[in-house]
Amino acid sequence: MQNENILFEIRKFVAPEYLFGVNARLLAGQYSKKLGVRKLLFATDNQVKKTQWFDEIEGQLKEEEIEYIVFSSISPNPRDYEVMEGAKIYSQNKCNMILALGGGSVIDCAKGIGIVSTNGQHISTFEGVDKIEKPMPPLISIPTTGGTSADVSQFAIINNSLEKYKMAIISKALISDIALIDPITLTSMDKMLTACTGMDALSHAFEAFVSNASSPNTDLYALEAIRLIEAELLNSVNDPNNLEARGKVMLGSLYAGLAFSNASLGCTHSLAHSLGGYLDLPHGECNAILLPHVVDFNYKSANLRYRKIVETMNINTSGLTDSQIKNALMGHLFELSHKLGITTTLSQKGVTSDIIPILAGKAIKDPCNATNPVSPVKDDLEMIYKESM
Repeated sequence: MQNENILFEIRKFVAPEYLFGVNARLLAGQYSKKLGVRKLLFATDNQVKKTQWFDEIEGQLKEEEIEYIVFSSISPNPRDYEVMEGAKIYSQNKCNMILALGGGSVIDCAKGIGIVSTNGQHISTFEGVDKIEKPMPPLISIPTTGGTSADVSQFAIINNSLEKYKMAIISKALISDIALIDPITLTSMDKMLTACTGMDALSHAFEAFVSNASSPNTDLYALEAIRLIEAELLNSVNDPNNLEARGKVMLGSLYAGLAFSNASLGCTHSLAHSLGGYLDLPHGECNAILLPHVVDFNYKSANLRYRKIVETMNINTSGLTDSQIKNALMGHLFELSHKLGITTTLSQKGVTSDIIPILAGKAIKDPCNATNPVSPVKDDLEMIYKESM
């Protein structure tokens, strides 16, 4: 297997404290107290605000007599100006802590609010790797989707609204102080959101496993994430109240997050970030569309790693050549997406041939390319976009 020679090389592994299990969400008030809350910024979005999870967390805060202010002006693909608005509200209300309840957009925005509030600069200042000088305030994250793993990662992805691309901010300073990961929160997702966030998690695990920064530690989590999501995502979509399936998808998402937070990602995400930044397309759906084509692009440089993924997904490849194994894996991913209800192509999502050079020009600057098993050039990314049309 590629990268086996790194077994004893120094590798860093960063993870937050997390509680995983039914009713973990109900410990929000207790942990806020433990972290020394004085006044809390409760970050969420207007969809999650309508759920019982929001009401329950509010009840916990009131029960613990914790002062708080709600900030819910957060979009899917969160914007830089939303981060700045949240940071202003945080400062004006003299908050000293943040609680984020929602999917990746909410948690990423909350991270951005935190670093702006302590560093006093525009969110764009922190784009890139390790640009954060002062740690953010204490952050509790409660994910409500089984896919992004923003609650355990070192990443925050924020949309630069003027230049229409997604800024990747990567730093250990972005790690939540505690993540309260509760499978029950997934039951409020509809089928399409369940499918798309699940495919996001699967793409995290794929890209972490073939990453040129992978290690035995990240491999362990990536492969188990693939096994869990492959086994239970379709059940989770078809039977939304199946808590066992929901729990295993949530656990798979957690494991994928621990893997990619430390091994980083690849071209699937650089391409998807560009689509989200320029066209405001749903991130998980973009990953589902792109992943088989990125496998095709990467396969020759990471064939042994992809073959391990094939084995983990129980795809029958008996008697097949290496090229046929690649095609079997791609076919399996296409079939899985279709079974989940993700049947669109990029052209059906509004991508036209004339903007592909613009999208590729933005994607090639994304830091996720650095850990892709093949170092792409702009023409490579244009080709993958065209094949995904």
